[in-house]
Amino acid sequence: MRTIGLMSGTSLDGVDASYVETDGERIGRFGPSVTLPYPPALRRDLRALLDAAPGLHAEGRLAEDPGMLDCARRLTERHAEAVEKLGMPADLLGFHGQTILHRPSTRPGERGHTWQIGDPALLAKRVGVDVVHDFRSADVAAGGQGAPLVPVFHRVLAESLPKPVAILNLGGVGNVTWIGPDGELIAFDTGPANGPLDDWARRSLGQDYDRDGRLALAGQADGAVLGRLMAHPYLSAPPPKSLDRLDFDQALRDSGAGALSPADGAATLAAFCAVCVGAAARHFPDPPVQWLVAGGGRRNPALMRALSGMLEAPVRPVEVAGWDGDALEAQAFGVLAARVARGLPLTFPGTTGAPRPMTGGRRVPAYA
Repeated sequence: MRTIGLMSGTSLDGVDASYVETDGERIGRFGPSVTLPYPPALRRDLRALLDAAPGLHAEGRLAEDPGMLDCARRLTERHAEAVEKLGMPADLLGFHGQTILHRPSTRPGERGHTWQIGDPALLAKRVGVDVVHDFRSADVAAGGQGAPLVPVFHRVLAESLPKPVAILNLGGVGNVTWIGPDGELIAFDTGPANGPLDDWARRSLGQDYDRDGRLALAGQADGAVLGRLMAHPYLSAPPPKSLDRLDFDQALRDSGAGALSPADGAATLAAFCAVCVGAAARHFPDPPVQWLVAGGGRRNPALMRALSGMLEAPVRPVEVAGWDGDALEAQAFGVLAARVARGLPLTFPGTTGAPRPMTGGRRVPAYA
């Protein structure tokens, strides 16, 4: 199938669109990719919605909130613009939307919630292509974490690589996929990654992120603050586990990081990201022979240096394997769309804690 995968991540920086020819189990070829940044006003409004979503959900007002509905429409239109800019013919779009609230169950019998905004019917009508969406809710309804979704795609990509191998994505939140010699999958969110660093750069520098890690490289990690952050119970909890973008916000406020200098605060947050990944590695059955890093974090020398100092195996960007680290998650949703169309599982006990391999997703026809 000719698919276009679409991804808007927790960093809220824009839409990635990637063309993939796939049957969901193999890659025929990768085509072009594009990234469309969000206009500043949309990014600001999305961040405000993320901040407000827990309260709105608790009050039962999230579904009809005018701000949410407006953001969903504008976000969908930006996705349509990305598809149009890509300019590739497609049979399916894989539309993840934007996660604004992720609260999976933490104990047996507890009902989890995951909420992605976006209007798949509007997108299908606008671009004239069937849209596959709602990849997470079936897994969450069955008691799974609903995240991460990309491990089955990582397994397809890594078929020829020496194993065990760990594929680490550093977006706003970090997630890791461990692939064993026989294709076994273990995957979960590691902890905060670029999200707190981006927030720190906005407050300290008035910039969207710490370009080239310059601020973090100029500072020293504060051991006392780092120790308080390392005490967060998420880091010692066994997988399956996943995070919301804001799950560590209170811990970051309580840690004393706000009293640090701009450079020392950035260095401490970079070190904390690496500590989270180091803690994650303790949950693998066997150590990986290498770590392949995707997402914006691989471009941050401070993060990559901290990871190399924390992990025993080589830490390299995914480009060493011939992959496109900027397009990887969008490509994944192209492959996942094909899997939905064929009724293949998206999630597994080792990736989300689902009780069995789980299908999911829904398809909206372009001309209903």
